[in-house]
Order: sequence, then C-alpha cells, then structure tokens
Amino acid sequence: MRKQIESPLARSAPASGATLAQKLIARAAAQSHVNVGDVLTCQVDLAMFHDSSGPRRLKPMLADIGAQIWDRNKVVLVLDHYVPAKDSDSEKIIRITRDVAKEWQLPHVIDSEGICHVVLPERGHLKPGHFCVGGDSHSPTGGAFGTYMFGIGATEMLGVVATGEIWVQVPQTLRMVWHGALQKGVCAKDMMLHMIGKFGMNGGNYQALEFAGDTVRGLGMQERMTLSNMSAEMGAQVGLIAADSITRDYLKSVGVSQADIEQCDYFETDETADFQRFDFEASQLSPQVAAPHSPENTKAVSEFAHIKPSVAYIGACTGAKLVDLRAAAEVLKGRKVAAGVQLMIAPASARDQAQAQREGVMQILTDAGARVLPNACGACAGYGGTFEEGATVISSTARNFQGRMGPASVQVYLASPATVAASALQGHIADVREVLA
Repeated sequence: MRKQIESPLARSAPASGATLAQKLIARAAAQSHVNVGDVLTCQVDLAMFHDSSGPRRLKPMLADIGAQIWDRNKVVLVLDHYVPAKDSDSEKIIRITRDVAKEWQLPHVIDSEGICHVVLPERGHLKPGHFCVGGDSHSPTGGAFGTYMFGIGATEMLGVVATGEIWVQVPQTLRMVWHGALQKGVCAKDMMLHMIGKFGMNGGNYQALEFAGDTVRGLGMQERMTLSNMSAEMGAQVGLIAADSITRDYLKSVGVSQADIEQCDYFETDETADFQRFDFEASQLSPQVAAPHSPENTKAVSEFAHIKPSVAYIGACTGAKLVDLRAAAEVLKGRKVAAGVQLMIAPASARDQAQAQREGVMQILTDAGARVLPNACGACAGYGGTFEEGATVISSTARNFQGRMGPASVQVYLASPATVAASALQGHIADVREVLA
C-alpha cells in the first residue's frame, strides 16, 4: 500500500490568512478570497504544449467544435519529445507539428532547442502571480517561479485553447519546510527523493505542495525548478515556491523587462493561513537513490553500493540543466569513468549546453568519457532512444517506471546528477560526498 498524507478537501471557513496557492487562484478567478474546496473558473495566463500533446491532438478537436485558439500570444509550442526523429512515425509527428504551427501562425514556437519545462522559463514566459497550464505531467515546474502551473490532458487543453479558461478546485496546502544547509554534494534532487520516499507517490493527493524554509530560499532557480518539477512524482497538482529576489534576478537574466518584473504579483503564504506543515533538517540529509521501479523506493545511497550500473544517464528536465551539468563536472574533472560504464549526457537545453561549453564544463564531461546526446527529452520519455535489454542504469531522470526507458528487464535507479557522475566514476553506486572530500 502506498503511503499517503491525509489531506481532506472539506470546505474550510475563511482563515485569517491565505496560502500562496489560494492567493494565486484568487487572482486568476478574480476573487478577493477563496476557500479550500471551492470550485472556480480561472483565467489562463499561458498554455504550453509540445509535439506529443499539441497540434496532432488539438487540431482535429478544434475543427470538430469549430473553434480557434483564444489568444495566440498566450500559447507556447515546444518540440522536444520526438526530436530528433528516430523513425518514420516521429518524422510524421514532427511534420504535423511544424505545419500546424505555421497554419496557426503561433508566435512562440521553440523547435529542438531543449525540454519544454526548461526552455519555457529561459524565454521569460513564466512570471510570479500567473496561472498557467501545460500539456505535460511535469508542468508543475512552473511553480518554482511563484506561478500556479499544472499539467492537463488533451481534452482539458482543448477547453483552454478555445476559451482561455479552466476550472480548478482550491487545494489544501502541504507545506514542506526545510531548515539549515545541505552537505556538499547533496542537492534539491536528494531533497525531493527523500520526500517522495517518506510520503509516497500518492502523498500529495493532488493538493498543493509548497516548499519553504531557509534551505529552499538559499537554492538557485534551477534547483528550485527540480523541487517543483518532482512534485508530480509525489502526486501533487502543483509544487509552489514563493517568488523572491532570486526569482527577480533570474527573470532579469533571461530578458524580462524591469517594468514587467515590478508588475508581477509576489504572493507569499500567510503564517496564519490553514495548511499542513512538515519540517526537515537539511544538514541530516544524505545523497538519496530510488530503486526500481518507483521513485518512492528511496533510501540513502549507502544502501546501494553493491549495484554496478552499465549506464550512467544525465538527462531530463529534472537532471540536466546547467546547474546539473556543473555538478557532474565538479565530480568528473580530471578523471575518467570506470571501465564498463557508459556515461550519456543529454543537456536539457541548447542555451544551457552553450553556457556549459563556454565554462569548460562540456569539455570536462567529454574528457571523462561522456557521450553527448541531443537537447531533448530523450530516454526519459522513451521516444528518443532507450536502454538495451537487461541494462542497469543510474539516472538523473524523475521516473524509473518499468518499461518507460526500454524493455521491462531494464533496471533504473534514480539519483542526483552528482551521484550519477560519482557512480560512473567508481563503477558502482557511490556516495558523491566521498569523491568530493
């Protein structure tokens, strides 16, 4: 039986304060205050879909109901799942996507430049206070920016692109408060795997996770994105972090104007609001590893020293951003991966890869023996190449479900990019703290 957090949806009386989730929904629904359990119609600030969830599904449905996109400027299309094409089916999907993008005259198309959850904020599309949806389960990544963002299916996306609206039931907030400093080599991925191991994949109960505390405030934007991203693995609807000066600095770095930055809504949870609170001590956290075939099978890295992976994979929206590439390079600098281990790296975006190249990070990784793959979802999505029969893989991806990244015989262990790099170096699942000591 999977572990769960009790999270009742019974309508609550107005509290003296409101959570970040309540404030974001209230703004989108044009309400002064909302209560847990309220069902409200919200205005969507931005809708994102990709080559798998987008035109090939939406075009025929829009035609059936005789509708058009409500606001092309509020739609972003990303080609990341089926690129580069590996077979005729992929080529067909890519062709349909590009043809429809031209037909619809979409102004925001990001083609083969990285994974949607990474390139979307790179272009400054996600802003504090906004209410957004995405045609992908890891769309909660947007919550790192103080944005209410969650994943929806094709039918719900049809309603959004036709009307610009979607209904939502106000969730209970489960507040994960982290205190203190992480040990060297321990990162946001370890924090998230630990929480999933503690509460289970259904622990979020489709409610709002909020990450808070001085540990979270000390994380950079890309580390915060990892927390929000993997709230999906805990079964939450959203994974929120209150926007602050770090958020503002990031927005400025990606070209958002000062005027736009100042106009954003920087909501925070009121301490007097009604929420469930869970406290964690960051200094006590060790590197974490999730055994096949679920992220909730998480234990300390020391439990897995006997596992010898044949493949070490650094990729996906949750494990191959610039901060992740840097972490792997710190481990591998001046070293070579162990004999019998294949190190594969798929940088999450072309921009991150280019910056890593300028910094010498990519050179360190290739000198260590890494094979660099395209800026796409790749093996994580199971479309852009998978692992061979019987492979044992240590991976920085968010999921290790059986059959997701190859045949059912493939054994995938989840870990941070630093732990993946350390394991590739040692030839067995290794504690990165020992390598960096």
